[in-house]
Amino acid sequence: MADIHHLSAVRLRDAIRSGELSAREAVAHFLGRIDASNPRLGAFVTVTPDMAMADAAAADHLYARRSPGQELPPLHGMPLAFKDLTDVAGVVTTHGSAALERRPAPMDGALAAVLKGAGAISLGKTQVPEFGLTAYSENRIAPPSRNPHALSRSSGGSSGGSAAAVAAGLLPFAPGTDGGGSVRIPAAACGLLGLKPGRGLVPAGESGGDPAKLVVAGPLARSATDAALMLDALVGDRSQGAGQGSGEGPSQGSNGPESVAGYLDSVNREPAKLRIGVSLDSPWAGIFPFTPDAEALDALETGVRLLTEAGHDVVETAVRYDNRYPDAFTTAWTAGVGAARIAPQREALLTPLTRTFRRRAQQRSASKLSESLAFLRQFQRDTVAQYAEWDLILTPSLAQTPRPVGWFTGSAHGDGHWPVSEWAGDADGDYRRQCEFAPWSSMVNVCGLPAVSIPVHWTGGAAGQGLPMGIQLIGHPGSEALLLQTAAQLGF
Repeated sequence: MADIHHLSAVRLRDAIRSGELSAREAVAHFLGRIDASNPRLGAFVTVTPDMAMADAAAADHLYARRSPGQELPPLHGMPLAFKDLTDVAGVVTTHGSAALERRPAPMDGALAAVLKGAGAISLGKTQVPEFGLTAYSENRIAPPSRNPHALSRSSGGSSGGSAAAVAAGLLPFAPGTDGGGSVRIPAAACGLLGLKPGRGLVPAGESGGDPAKLVVAGPLARSATDAALMLDALVGDRSQGAGQGSGEGPSQGSNGPESVAGYLDSVNREPAKLRIGVSLDSPWAGIFPFTPDAEALDALETGVRLLTEAGHDVVETAVRYDNRYPDAFTTAWTAGVGAARIAPQREALLTPLTRTFRRRAQQRSASKLSESLAFLRQFQRDTVAQYAEWDLILTPSLAQTPRPVGWFTGSAHGDGHWPVSEWAGDADGDYRRQCEFAPWSSMVNVCGLPAVSIPVHWTGGAAGQGLPMGIQLIGHPGSEALLLQTAAQLGF
């Protein structure tokens, strides 16, 4: 057998279910990988080897004692990890913040409960930005999460530690959560496939302070097939129609029946010929004008070529976005941190960006938040109506190559060395840089639509050479299967 970490998640699942590998062998292998590589990568904040090996032993015991024909859980014995915003019973959830006291979570959060209930084994908690607010995974409690393809670069955020771990072979796949791009951004930065499901399909998990219902959990994986395996576990039984979107919009290709049968069963079926609209328009452009890097445009050109060669109609389109969007989104996005319980004497331990946006959120009136939420609902209706002309919308995943560690914060040690004794206090500059880096992400969350980032381009000219760059495909409600089928059709 090839090295365990070279196996696809589906192949590893099959090996464990068949008895070719034990859960303990798989878990021990990945714990060894973490032990060897995490000190330079910074992907994990907390590793829980004793807990993981005990859970693996229990999985092996279940396998050995099962009765003939007894069905194993769908992710039986599969190692993964949760970003450090998600509660795992008995493990500290830091939320990436030095301002919070360190107390073990009394119970699993919704996301951990679903995946552990499906048989998965948690190896620990991965690096995140403070409260998941940013597009880079750097904070004041642990080393920054670095990009496995270039350690001087960021792995993105907020699921940056999880993405780095999967890309470096420390995990076969991992769940992320996405409230403004937090699965798709690190997937693009690390050369992975990252799927943000539509609103309501899977448990949101950790975000209680999410008045606009932006956050949804989704897979970070090395292929569409591996992502489909995790999505099936996240969604669970769809036989009663649970998790199905409205299905409104143009033809969904072969999406409908397959999503009920299972994403893994349907992922390698060819989608019908699609009409795909290509757009560089962004709702951030009015307040933060930006020019995409040549590498982002190269990735988009590659995506157009691959989709055209697959038989789809790919046509440029213009999307009109209301220029009130940035203010409304920022108001909704930062509402949760304004309400977070932080002792007054510990507020000084917050990063400058968190402290600034927390203060502004606390100073806003309730009516201002209500107005912003009402606007975002109208924005959703207007944007979805424009997207309805197309089966899918195509954009670059990111406007720039993965940024250097420390670049967003303007840290005193611009090389990103940790600990950072002083972070620059320019919260607005930090936020602007993030919006210019990932200008096509957050509106998808506002609209509640599914989207996938696919790593179609490398700056060095070949897969694994240079830095990865991706494309984003945005679908209609209920089109998760179609997005995975399209990614698989392109060879991912």
